[in-house]
Amino acid sequence: MLNALTIDVEDYFQVNAFARQVRYDDWDSFPLRVDANTMRILDLLDEFDIRATFFILGWVAERRPCLVKEIHRRGHEVACHGYGHQLIFSIGSEAFRKDIRRAKQIVEDQCGVAVKGYRAPSYSITRKSLWALDILVEEGFSYDSSIFPIVHDTYGIPGGERFPHEISTGSGKLTEFPISTLPITIGNWHWRFPIAGGGYLRLFNALWIVKAINYINTKESQPAVVYFHPWEIDPDQPRIRAGLKSRFRHYVNLERMESKVKCLLHNLQFCRVRDVLGLVCQ
Repeated sequence: MLNALTIDVEDYFQVNAFARQVRYDDWDSFPLRVDANTMRILDLLDEFDIRATFFILGWVAERRPCLVKEIHRRGHEVACHGYGHQLIFSIGSEAFRKDIRRAKQIVEDQCGVAVKGYRAPSYSITRKSLWALDILVEEGFSYDSSIFPIVHDTYGIPGGERFPHEISTGSGKLTEFPISTLPITIGNWHWRFPIAGGGYLRLFNALWIVKAINYINTKESQPAVVYFHPWEIDPDQPRIRAGLKSRFRHYVNLERMESKVKCLLHNLQFCRVRDVLGLVCQ
C-alpha cells in the first residue's frame, strides 16, 4: 500500500523547542543550512525513485526561491507550512489567516501551481484551534495534515480520528490526513503510539517503525503518513543553548537519522500526499 512521505522544510533554529532562545526577529542572523540538507533529501528520493510532499515554510521559500523551484522541478508536491512557524493557538485567527495567505502566495508564485495542502507548525491545530480548519477552506486549501491524535504537552487531539477523513466546516469541506499512530492495548489500558517519523523515528528502532506501518497497511487497510525535517539529517548543525528537554528532543540521534530514513524508504512504499488521498478519498 502507498503511504505518504512528507518533509517539513524549516531550519534548525526555527523549531518551537527553541522559541524562547531564538527570537523571530533574529532568524536572519543565523546561517541557513536548509538548502544543503533539502538537496540531500532530494538526491536521496531520486535514488529510491520516490516522490514526496514538501510542506515549505514561507520564510524559507521567500529567501530560497531556487530551492522551492527545484523541489517542484523534481516532481514533488509543494505544500504550505505557514510563514513564520508560530503556534496557531497562540496567534489567533486573524494572524493565522495572514500567515498562511502570505506563505501560500509565495510558493504559488515561485512554482506556478496551486498549493492545496497545509501542515501547521508543531501540529498546532488542536481543540483550541479547530477554527483554523474553516480558514484553510476559505483560503483555498483542499487538505490538512496537522492533527496528531495523541496526548502531548504541546500538540495533539487525543481520541481524534486516525486515518484520512473528510471534515465539514462552516466554510466547506476539507480532507484531514492525521499523523499516524499505532493502537496498543494492554488489559484495560489503550494507547496510541506515535510512529510517524520525526523525533519518534530518531528515538525508536527503524525496523520496528516499518513493522508498525505495515500493520496499519495490512491489518487496518489504511495508509500512513511519515514526516521528518531537513535539519534532522544534519548532525553538524550549530548547537543552541536551551533546556534539557528541548535539547534532547532536537538533538537526540541526529547522526542516525539518515540511515533510518533509508530503512523506511527501502522497506515501504511512498508517494505524495495528494496521490494517497486520491486513492482513499474518492
